[in-house]
Amino acid sequence: MTKKIYLITISLFSILINYYFANRGVFPIDSFLIFDSSFNILSGNHPFKDYWLITGPFLDYIQSVFFILFGVNWFSYVLHASLINMMLALYSFYFFLNIGLKNFYAFIYSIGVAILAYPSIGTPFIDHHAVILCVMALYSLILGILTKKNIFWFITPIFIFFSFFSKQIPSPYIGFLFASIILFYFFRVKNTKNLFYFFLGALLSLLIVCFIFVVNEIPFQNFLIQYILYPLSLGEDRISKLNLDFNNLIGQFKFIYLAIVPLLLSILLFKKSNIDNKEKKRDLLIVILFLGSVLIFIYCQLLTKNQVLIFFLIPVISGFTHSYILKYFNKKYLVYLVLLIFIFSTVKYHLRFNYNKKFIELANADFNLAVDANKLDTKFSGLRWISPMYINEPTKEIELLIEVKNFLINIKDKKVLITDYQFFASLLNNKIASPNKWYDSLSVPDKRNKYYNEYKKFFITKINDNQIKYMYFIGKNKHSMSFFQEFISNNECIVSKKINELLVELNINKCKQLL
Repeated sequence: MTKKIYLITISLFSILINYYFANRGVFPIDSFLIFDSSFNILSGNHPFKDYWLITGPFLDYIQSVFFILFGVNWFSYVLHASLINMMLALYSFYFFLNIGLKNFYAFIYSIGVAILAYPSIGTPFIDHHAVILCVMALYSLILGILTKKNIFWFITPIFIFFSFFSKQIPSPYIGFLFASIILFYFFRVKNTKNLFYFFLGALLSLLIVCFIFVVNEIPFQNFLIQYILYPLSLGEDRISKLNLDFNNLIGQFKFIYLAIVPLLLSILLFKKSNIDNKEKKRDLLIVILFLGSVLIFIYCQLLTKNQVLIFFLIPVISGFTHSYILKYFNKKYLVYLVLLIFIFSTVKYHLRFNYNKKFIELANADFNLAVDANKLDTKFSGLRWISPMYINEPTKEIELLIEVKNFLINIKDKKVLITDYQFFASLLNNKIASPNKWYDSLSVPDKRNKYYNEYKKFFITKINDNQIKYMYFIGKNKHSMSFFQEFISNNECIVSKKINELLVELNINKCKQLL
């Protein structure tokens, strides 16, 4: 099979597998994470300025471009994630070839990456983007060291910047590791041209971010509080409560560690090999860079306390390990061991996270009950709806959502929607952004948090300035209700009314100014 056929196969496979599993059930707060926020941007509303945001805006802006090109619908939404999956798989193939693997092995490891990377959720997600972009930055830096080509030095900081603006971690940790390796590398090699292109890439990334902020008049102070300072206050608490017991640190990542073991054996034989000493030192630096990055990914996964998404590192590690076994410890039984770990773990995590949908809490779902989401709106053609909220009654959930949609269509006054079902703004063409992107227990500061008053001021200002008449809670889980209970108690003019099982109305028509 020629290289061109491999590339076409990887491209089609990585897109199609993500499409298939993206259409198989949803977890509203995650699956629709950036649907309405991207629609907000098309409506002239921007993160940090018009809505409170503690996660990265990169996905929102990129998805808004997909919506412009392909329409505001499920197809263009899933296409975004599918293309990122394809980019990673193709870059993995190129990376594996350039570190010494033959076409076939580079192909199968890249297919493994495509299976385990984005299909676990299928739709654009901040954690997936952040880690995937850092992995591509890792590929670029390693290829930059190996080939000394300026293009790889140029794109490395671009991937890091975009990762940071997807989610705050792991890019700062990865960036610190990269900076340490780069300083050591240039101290020895003194290739100033590569370094120049690295800084040129960093400068371009910074200029793009500054351009978006200036053109859209996004206040830097808002960005600083919402994206840096407030999340740091949450991160300090998470670090202090980090659980490093055996199961968390070792058990759940055992196949990642197993894939690394043969690589460590190869390192022990570096000195005994007949390869040029200069090349061995370069390879040792690359291995340290690679292993350091893997440890950072594991640490950041523990910090997030979400479902594990970094299992796609297993085929990446397997391919990297395979190449170094061939180079420094050419034993077939070790290659077979790596392939066995790779195949077993890929099948295992494919069944668990893709087929059984564990990442979006649908491990116990009967997918035969799933409903065509086209019934809710034609924008969702292709999606088979079943969610953890009504895991045994998806038809009931769809019917309730249709009731909510039909009710809200008739409300012509200015309104904001507070919901985990983050697609109603686009369904209703409601062009006033909700003051918060989402309302989970972390996005809304706790009253004990020092940024609580900043949030409260931001929220109320947006309600008053937009002359909102109604606020609607949509969903069974009312996150951060403590904030809204205080909000209601401080404004006795607010009238609350339950519309149906999913919908609660707050009528603020009689309120002259909210407090």
